Amino acid sequence: MSTLLIRLAGPMQSWGLKSAFELRNTQLDPTKSGVIGLLCASLGRERNESLEDLTSLRMGVRIDKPGDLAFDYQTALNVAKADGGKPDTQLSHRAYLADAAFWVGFEGDKPLLEQLYDALLNPVWPQFLGRKSYLPGIPLVDPRNALVDVPLEEALQQAPRMIVEHETLADVPVKYIYDSEHKTGTEQRHDVPLSFELNQRAFTFRCVKSRWGLVDTEEVLYV
Repeated sequence: MSTLLIRLAGPMQSWGLKSAFELRNTQLDPTKSGVIGLLCASLGRERNESLEDLTSLRMGVRIDKPGDLAFDYQTALNVAKADGGKPDTQLSHRAYLADAAFWVGFEGDKPLLEQLYDALLNPVWPQFLGRKSYLPGIPLVDPRNALVDVPLEEALQQAPRMIVEHETLADVPVKYIYDSEHKTGTEQRHDVPLSFELNQRAFTFRCVKSRWGLVDTEEVLYV
């Protein structure tokens, strides 16, 4: 089994689970739907195309920098009122993670992972970290370690530690989160996309298991 490693680091990122216009929240680590959306943008995949090949991949996350939870207050002018009345202003609070850094791994068949790797290097559409204005701060993949022929857990443990300059975190544990087939001792998340079609967006559940552990390398990546 092979694993594709993706680096998600930037000034701002947001991974919403339950969001309405007035309040846009964020998960504290990347959602499967959000990262699959990033892959679809890189592939140039239309909203009405099947997601089955991507959702079948086993996903894992390593939280190197949890970042700071912050909120952005925005206003939008609604000029297309259905009743023909005067335009009004809509307010929204939008949560995001500031200066966070995550490794995301996808485990599956190598031919599909190679296709995704090529798309991440040469994206068809713009890439962003959960919202269109949140751009990656570093390239999403590194040719030296993006595709590895090891299981998901081992690949995430061996990825370089992402830190800010002058930090020394070699012996500080990080949090790992993996897709799990077992329900005992797991958390359910409603973030597996079935469809991204406008007005027909649909999701289903997955089980994830979390643990704390060290990183099996002294290599660092400054972000």
